[in-house]
Amino acid sequence: MTLRLFCTPGTAVSAVAIAPEEAERPYDTVLVNFARGQQAGAAYARINPKGRVPALATDNGVLTEATAILEFVADTNPAALLRPESPLAMARMREAMSDLASTVHVNHDHKKRGRRWADHPGSLEDMTAMVPQTMAASAAHLQAHCLHGPDVLGSNFSLADIHLFVICTWLERDSPRVGEFPALAAFMARMETRASVAAVRAAGLLL
Repeated sequence: MTLRLFCTPGTAVSAVAIAPEEAERPYDTVLVNFARGQQAGAAYARINPKGRVPALATDNGVLTEATAILEFVADTNPAALLRPESPLAMARMREAMSDLASTVHVNHDHKKRGRRWADHPGSLEDMTAMVPQTMAASAAHLQAHCLHGPDVLGSNFSLADIHLFVICTWLERDSPRVGEFPALAAFMARMETRASVAAVRAAGLLL
């Protein structure tokens, strides 16, 4: 199956790119230039009418949403052991990834994508001003409640670790310092030693 990943550096796409690297699964990348508005153009709308990344084109159609794509990569490459077998562990993994996608990611997006929720200048300024506070609170929560050992699932690497790593790379841009959260900092340092992360960073998809 041919895979083409439509991506923009510094977004949740980084997590989607790390997963096939972990699985040693070949894939092609197609850059979507947000600065030029390509995500809003008619050509990309045929790929993903939401006008967002990531989008993964497969031989059987296009998948969107990072968490769905991550699970697809895990399911189609079972030997990579990117997801647990136990139903409870699977639920724990999804619990962490849902929190990352629906809460932490949204907190981060209030900084530069506030127009998704408001258009009054004062409202946009308020949302931007809150980002350091909400992301610091998110980081504290992730350290206390997301990591259950060296990894999200204790000592079993999974998709949730990939997702957490990429979200945490945004912290420095949003003002909280990863170094203020020792468990997260140790987790990030371990992730940086993985060949998959090095490959995605070398490809320019991690900022």
